[in-house]
Amino acid sequence: MKNKLYYFLFLFYGLVTVFILYINGVFTGGEKSAVNLAINIGFLAIIGVIFLISAFSFGRLNRVTDELVAASLKLQKEYKEAEGKNLWPSYQDNKDVFENEELRTAFHKYQMRLRSMRTKRGYVGTCDLEEYINEELLDRVGMNYFNSGVSGALTGLGILGTFLGLSMGLGSFDGNDIFTISDNVGPLLSGMKVAFHTSVYGIFFSLVFNVMYRSIMADAYGKLDSFLSVFRQAAMPAAVTEDENTASMVVYQAKISHSLKQIMDLMRGQAHEQTAGVERIVDQFMERLQETMGTELSQLGAALKTAGDSQQAYVSGTKELMDAMTDLAELNKMTQSALAKAIERQERFGHELQEQREKLAAACDEMSDEIGNQLYAFDQMRGLYEK
Repeated sequence: MKNKLYYFLFLFYGLVTVFILYINGVFTGGEKSAVNLAINIGFLAIIGVIFLISAFSFGRLNRVTDELVAASLKLQKEYKEAEGKNLWPSYQDNKDVFENEELRTAFHKYQMRLRSMRTKRGYVGTCDLEEYINEELLDRVGMNYFNSGVSGALTGLGILGTFLGLSMGLGSFDGNDIFTISDNVGPLLSGMKVAFHTSVYGIFFSLVFNVMYRSIMADAYGKLDSFLSVFRQAAMPAAVTEDENTASMVVYQAKISHSLKQIMDLMRGQAHEQTAGVERIVDQFMERLQETMGTELSQLGAALKTAGDSQQAYVSGTKELMDAMTDLAELNKMTQSALAKAIERQERFGHELQEQREKLAAACDEMSDEIGNQLYAFDQMRGLYEK
């Protein structure tokens, strides 16, 4: 009920107004000073305007604090229904948490702040909702810049009325002897009455307003603290701890190392197989060449021996020699064909090696970029924790 205390201001204001009108003879019909009545009515009108402005600000403050209380009750209910599970996933993108524009804007800024801290593993950091919904916001809504000066303004009005009444009374006082002085006592007392009345209700209103204003603001701050406490318990997201970050980085580095080991093993195995294949090709080629050359050279030797042993068989020997040369030419063709096939295989092997080298270079570049990104993210997280 403390947030409705300002209603009593108008009750006190009405009672004081009725009392001032009464002592000035408005209800009794007595002969009173119209100037005094006008001054009092003017002062009361100024105070009434001040109270209306304050009542408007207190009404705005009430709507905000009432919504905070409703939000606290809603959070407690949802937290209980969720069996103690954090409610932030259902609030992180919710734009209708509050109806009040001030609260909705502040909560949206809080959501944006936390969204910038979110990663795949969780929140690298967190901030308190009190940075956005706090006593400063309530002071702005409740027009603290105005209400904090109302008490002093009311006291100042009372003092102003005092000096105004004394000025009126002394201004109408004129006399040099006891007879003329007695005639001017009435106007002097009338002015002092204005001074007394304005001082009394100015100070009275100042004291009452100050007590009510402080009570209302204390109640608003208490409701704010209650809401923040419930929010921290039920919906405030938890940040990933430094140990969890370190463990995640170690696991990630282990996975990277394992992947690099598999790639190196694969490369080592492929290189070994390819080397063995080339060696087999060379061995087969040399064996084939040796077998072919050995046979044909034997035939050539036999033909030369035959030509040397028998000059009479020169024609037949020459023919045999030509046949041997023909066979040797065929052997050369076969040798050239085998060398061409070997060169072709070497070219294919070279292309395959080039393709594997390019794939390996691309994989290494990707891993280097990923490691660089992770190191940058780790450096940023360490900077945030150090701050």
